[in-house]
Amino acid sequence: MYLHQGSNDAELVQRSLEGDLGAFEALVQEYQGVLFTVAYRMLGDYEDARDATQNAFIKVFQRLETFDRQRRFFSWIYRILVNECLNAKRDRRVSVEISDREASTSAGPDEPLAAAERQLQVRRAVLTLSPDYREVIVLRHFGGLSYDEMAEALQIPVRTVKSRLYTARHRLMEALSALQRR
Repeated sequence: MYLHQGSNDAELVQRSLEGDLGAFEALVQEYQGVLFTVAYRMLGDYEDARDATQNAFIKVFQRLETFDRQRRFFSWIYRILVNECLNAKRDRRVSVEISDREASTSAGPDEPLAAAERQLQVRRAVLTLSPDYREVIVLRHFGGLSYDEMAEALQIPVRTVKSRLYTARHRLMEALSALQRR
């Protein structure tokens, strides 16, 4: 999934502030997919991810006037979403286990069972990572962000992004190996 950096985000924000709900809807349409994906990968639960994404958009709407137009809109909304995910995790103490319902719906009717099992193992392994490592994996591999985009979204230097991603990949491989030995 590649994140399109809308060149007209600032214009849509301005129109939203002026009361144009259609402009805010355009922002929601632009970013809801990638934000849901990030939330789902961070929380591991469809309903929790949906709630976190919706809550993030509500907060964005309520705080739109605080958006710094010198920054990218995605970076700002991403931080709000991550905070929502962290709040959701703190409120319910996330379990690493994926529900049977999620496991059974992860594969389509034509998808081989082995591929579905690999997807489930990757999801479980991602959920074992700490939030800092989980978010760089999600942004890079599921969100399609560049190192620069990740650095801006996370508000950390590019070198830190690369370091975290390197460590996260190694920890992910270790987690996957441990899951396969079971």
